[in-house]
Amino acid sequence: MSRINTNVPALTAIHNLTANTKSVNRSLERLSSGLRINRGSDDPAGLIASESLRSEIRGINAAIANSERAINVVSTADAALAEVSKLLLDIKGLIVQTANDGALSQDEIEANQQQIDALLTSIDRIANSTQFNGKKLLNGNLGYHIEGQDETNLARLQVFGARVPDSASLPVDVAVTQSALVAQLNIDVGGTGVDAGGLLSAGNNITLEVQGLLGTEVYNFASGTSIQSIASAITNNASLTGVSAVASAGGLAFISSGFGSRQFVSVDVISGTFDLHDETGTARERDIGQDAQVFINGQQASVDGLRASLRSAGLDVVIDLTESFGTAIGSDTFSVTGGGANFQIGPDVNSNGRISMGIESISSTHLGTSEDGFLFALGTGRDTQVLNSVNHPRAQEIVDAAIIQVSRMSGRLGAFQANQVETNLNSLRVALENVTASESAIRDTDYSVEVSNLTRAQILLQSTTQILGIANSIPQNVLSLLG
Repeated sequence: MSRINTNVPALTAIHNLTANTKSVNRSLERLSSGLRINRGSDDPAGLIASESLRSEIRGINAAIANSERAINVVSTADAALAEVSKLLLDIKGLIVQTANDGALSQDEIEANQQQIDALLTSIDRIANSTQFNGKKLLNGNLGYHIEGQDETNLARLQVFGARVPDSASLPVDVAVTQSALVAQLNIDVGGTGVDAGGLLSAGNNITLEVQGLLGTEVYNFASGTSIQSIASAITNNASLTGVSAVASAGGLAFISSGFGSRQFVSVDVISGTFDLHDETGTARERDIGQDAQVFINGQQASVDGLRASLRSAGLDVVIDLTESFGTAIGSDTFSVTGGGANFQIGPDVNSNGRISMGIESISSTHLGTSEDGFLFALGTGRDTQVLNSVNHPRAQEIVDAAIIQVSRMSGRLGAFQANQVETNLNSLRVALENVTASESAIRDTDYSVEVSNLTRAQILLQSTTQILGIANSIPQNVLSLLG
């Protein structure tokens, strides 16, 4: 080396010294920050993947918080329903106690009525006061909004879940394709046992055992008794058997009190003679009713008499059909326009990450059925007050229906929490664990690797510094030529 203006070995040493210094600084930065990627230049592709995973992690964390909050809302509503259930049981006990009027004074009966009034007030108070963070839960505010309901066809609509499109409505079509029927057995005038005038034939003293859904009664009728008298006797006990009777010019019909396959009429002729047959003319002593066949938005509904229900991913509804609509072939429509309690339990804001349920009012004007009546009717001065002993059977039916309604609502809330929210929460926690691990593998510092890199860089930095000193001394050799 005999040139002094350009020291190539020194330039090479400086280049390596700069690189080694940068390596030391990068290792120190990673070890002090705990991050392998501190800026885009550290790993451009890794940074993009890491930011995408961080976005997903933030969404999952928010979804977990939302799910936990949804559980708190549901638990608050469920606790209130449990209290209402206790109050309803107290009302039923008072009705049964009041029915023992032969052993109660009028003052005691009036006291029971006053207590029922107080319990009804308590139920309404719970319905109007149960809230979470200022939002009423059980007064109907979280129910779905219905438009286009024709109450002459659809007596009552209970929507518990609906996936309503954003800024749109969910149309619901209800089609009856098979009529609901009562159970019915007939006896013809002029047939065996009944003469042309509608009287039991001479010498035809009959004993009948009539059985229905509610119970069994035995009747004795002497020859010459009119079918009108027989019908009256059987109908008077309809609340005990679930079977009434209708006399006409053509004969006598034994009819179940309700519609559907659970209803039946059984007439056993213990003595005497009767020719019994069903609506088709087939001889028989027992007949079973028929449920309506209903399709809701093209899906076959589960039907009990005139009550149709459907539970699907997009619609959870219970519909009480009127008798005129459920016993004829036809269809009707209504729309769900919004409402309900919507919970965002997924990390992405779309229909797949959102679940919805309707929580109807549990006030005394909503508990009960359109067929039997509603709970408020048990209050003083109402149609079913217990001060009138004639009302006791119907009052019990209303309370029983309300108890079932509240228990089913509580069950739906429990199923919503256990089967949708909690399972989703468990899935989110597993997803959070895996996504966080993936993001950490990309972005976080591996200390064992980085400490090794720092040690190597420090050694190279020290070595390069010494080499630079040697390279800087090489031009001095020219001085020996000038000697």
